Amino acid sequence: MALEQEPRGRPTLAALAKSPKALDRSLVRSVAWNVASDWGTQIFSWLSFLVVMRLLTPADFGISALSVILMPYLGQLTGLGIPRAVLALPMFSEDELAQLTTVNIIMGTFCFVMGTIFAKTVAAFFRTPALAPVFIVSCFGLILSGACGVPNSLLARQMRFRFLSILGISMTLLGAALVLIMALMGFGYWSLIIGNMIPAVIRTIIILRARPCRLAWPRMSAIREPLRFGFHLSVSTIALNAYERLDNFVAGRVLGQTALGLYGNAWELANVPLEKVATMVTTVIPAYLAAVQDDQAALRRYLFGLTEVLAMAAFPACVGLGLVASEFVPIVFGHKWDGMIGPLQVLSYYAALRSIIALLPKVLTAVHKVKFVMWIDLAALFLLPVAFYIGSFRGITGIAWGWVVAYPLIFLPMYHQTFQLIGVKVLDYLRALRPAFTATVVMIPAVEWAKYRLFPTGSLLTRLIVEIAVGAIVYIGTLWLLHKDRVLVVIKLVKSLFSKKNSSEVLSAA
Repeated sequence: MALEQEPRGRPTLAALAKSPKALDRSLVRSVAWNVASDWGTQIFSWLSFLVVMRLLTPADFGISALSVILMPYLGQLTGLGIPRAVLALPMFSEDELAQLTTVNIIMGTFCFVMGTIFAKTVAAFFRTPALAPVFIVSCFGLILSGACGVPNSLLARQMRFRFLSILGISMTLLGAALVLIMALMGFGYWSLIIGNMIPAVIRTIIILRARPCRLAWPRMSAIREPLRFGFHLSVSTIALNAYERLDNFVAGRVLGQTALGLYGNAWELANVPLEKVATMVTTVIPAYLAAVQDDQAALRRYLFGLTEVLAMAAFPACVGLGLVASEFVPIVFGHKWDGMIGPLQVLSYYAALRSIIALLPKVLTAVHKVKFVMWIDLAALFLLPVAFYIGSFRGITGIAWGWVVAYPLIFLPMYHQTFQLIGVKVLDYLRALRPAFTATVVMIPAVEWAKYRLFPTGSLLTRLIVEIAVGAIVYIGTLWLLHKDRVLVVIKLVKSLFSKKNSSEVLSAA
């Protein structure tokens, strides 16, 4: 089979879509590189982070969180959805890519200037004078984002995930090292800002050298389609980022920066298992879904398969973290962080649910239903803040409960639309969830029994180790006893990563 070629002789995803086996193998390899890049940095990054948490105060983390609270919205205004449009829509000419890159850089510069002008206003609003210079430095990252947005998407189209993963590993390690060094030197919250900004500058330079894009003055007639597509994506993402951070906004504004530091770190910690599992898939899957957007059977296959694998990995990790939070937090972070235990326990259950729902907008976007996703996210933008504010009367744990109570009203319409568009039967979807769900349901009482019956008076460390061991044994044992066939399928998938047949042979076979 002759394969359509991108620059540098790399086969396009559209060409791979003509061979399901080749496309599947490409996806598995891409996810594997994503996993390797992320997990490969975790030991050093987490050790560094634990030391930094002991060196800095919750207030330091609160200032850092406030400095980036507007970045997702300004970042979408900078990108205008153009990078994702480049990835999802058909090929562009070099001149069109040059125009789109110019638009991104202009918008990034504009947002940086606006951020500089309104920095003192933002600081006054949050009643934190030290925030102004920190906010300005954070806004500089918008120019970097605008410069490398299109080149980064083009590298993804060329399936250069190995390059992107190695670059990600390098910059993550560099950032963790810089933050730790600056914290040890007494830079306080500046260590969190500068330590992450320097790697961002270096990454941008490397991306631009790897996939240069020239600049050209934008002509609306040439780039109208990607701008329209990108507009819907941007509005959706802005709304998503808004309601995902309005809980932090409510915590900081109503309860103060110390409460924000506690809640913000509870949120980050609760989402660690999600990011280490679901994000590894959701960052590469859009291009693959776009390649099979006209094939309902293929879309269903990806939805069922990825949902099953993500649930098996994310459910026990997310729920398990909530179950052991009362021991984990004081042991790892110290008793000054005990205030984050309550919200962490609640948010861990929300994160488990979010791990599988994250696939739905990707499927809807692949079939060009971006406007529907946009309206769902806009509806959430009005619903969730009300839940957060009402919850704040019960402290930061009440804010966390706002997610659990209100979020189901958001995702149910997405399920309905997705199932209708690609012909999914509810029972078939539930079968994909059954292994992870049943094993998790059995795991929960087992861990609770270990917590309160096995070693109720033991040290925190002993109880933590026992709870983790019991949870892991019960979860894996339940999966093996009740769903052995599905476990073997996942094991086979993992083994395929180490197959001697390389990608070129797979493509040749296509």
